[in-house]
Amino acid sequence: MKLIHPIILVLSFVLVLTAAMAIPCALLALGEPSRIFSAFLTTSLVCGAFSGMGFVGASGKRFEVSSKQLYLITVSSWCLFAVVGALPLYLAMESLSFTDAFFESMSGITTTGSTILMGLDGMPKSLLLWRGILQWVGGIGIIMLGIAILPFLHIGGMRLFTTESSDWSGKSLPRAHTLIQNIGIVYISITLLACLSYHLAGMGMFDAVVHAMTTVSTGGFSNYDASVGHFDDSPAILWMGSLFMLLGSLPFGLYVSTMRGKSESLWQDSQVHGFLLFVAMVVLILSAERVLHSDLSFLDAMTHSAFNIISIITTTGYVSEDYTQWGSYAVVVFFYLMFVGGCSGSTAGAIKIFRFQIAVALLRNQLHLMRHPHAIYKTKYNGREVTDEIIRSIVAFTFYFGFTIAVLTFCLSLTGLDFLTGLSASVTAVTNVGPGLGDIVGPSGNFSSLSDIAKWLLTAGMLFGRLEIMTVLVLFTRTFWKT
Repeated sequence: MKLIHPIILVLSFVLVLTAAMAIPCALLALGEPSRIFSAFLTTSLVCGAFSGMGFVGASGKRFEVSSKQLYLITVSSWCLFAVVGALPLYLAMESLSFTDAFFESMSGITTTGSTILMGLDGMPKSLLLWRGILQWVGGIGIIMLGIAILPFLHIGGMRLFTTESSDWSGKSLPRAHTLIQNIGIVYISITLLACLSYHLAGMGMFDAVVHAMTTVSTGGFSNYDASVGHFDDSPAILWMGSLFMLLGSLPFGLYVSTMRGKSESLWQDSQVHGFLLFVAMVVLILSAERVLHSDLSFLDAMTHSAFNIISIITTTGYVSEDYTQWGSYAVVVFFYLMFVGGCSGSTAGAIKIFRFQIAVALLRNQLHLMRHPHAIYKTKYNGREVTDEIIRSIVAFTFYFGFTIAVLTFCLSLTGLDFLTGLSASVTAVTNVGPGLGDIVGPSGNFSSLSDIAKWLLTAGMLFGRLEIMTVLVLFTRTFWKT
């Protein structure tokens, strides 16, 4: 019983959070069909009742959280959040199966942004708001996962970014609580600023609210079938989107340091430098290429190139136009960009830029050793030595990242999908980008035509990718379950 008390407590918190999230949507649904209002009210009441039972069952118990419990808490809370997040969609939309509702919910909370819904332009506002809230809450949950939990579990080299919140001893918990509060303040502040910026750029207030939530969380859900392409006649909106997608993909822990007066923390960080330099380089190259091979002005080419490139690199998944129509080279470029991701401790997914930087440093050292085999070269990153433990963790993560995509692609091929669709769908699920490539799941496509089996496979891929692969994979090992 000692094992499950912390798990019950966290799952109860997930339920009470869902109950609270459903209230504003229920209020907005008062002017909509009664079925929608009933769906949100039922979700809120059911989640509230079960959370109360959970809090009563776990209250008064003293316990310390072990690494085994943290693995179980992380995976079970994300799965439960996806289930309860699907309830309003399933109950409110008669034509929606639970498979589709669960796919949409998992895509939301993992900030993937792939969707099976069509007719978003005329969809009730309460459901659109629910999708936005799922991504926004999922985004801050991902930040806390990357800052507080994954470093403690030594996942994928995250130990490089250890903070006091990564130490689960009683002594550090008050400091961790303060850090979490400050990150929440930063997250809300950037979201409000994004909302105001979108509104001033020409968006209606409701659109500005929802798009602010799905931009800062680098989620990518939009209120329109054409995504942000609905606003392609407003360059200001596209540039605001580009800016806040970038802000959402930078380390939130460094925002807190900046807020505390250490302004150099953000601007002197190797990860931030590398990420912004890479984004700028790709945007300039692709913009120049489009100008040379089209009649677009450089400003127009750069506006759409920057928006779509930043959207894919940050794993947001918005599109302003179908970039696969730019040429065969664009298909290859955007496929590669799906793997990159933003910074550690941000809302972005994929491999993340620091792993590429460390790989380059290791390669450089290896080349030096080939010429000077007896020399000793230490790999450093951000002024800290990269230990063998961290290198092993990164290598393991990268291998299983690719292995997960390979297995998922093979399984999708068994459902009848062609290679391009299956591969890009696998990549976009595991990297949490959103759109894939091709006519079916591409920027102008939709995941609704996929079979139920394919949708369940992709939801598993989203979960694996969002939780950094190893967090989920370890649950399937015999060693983990040994007492």
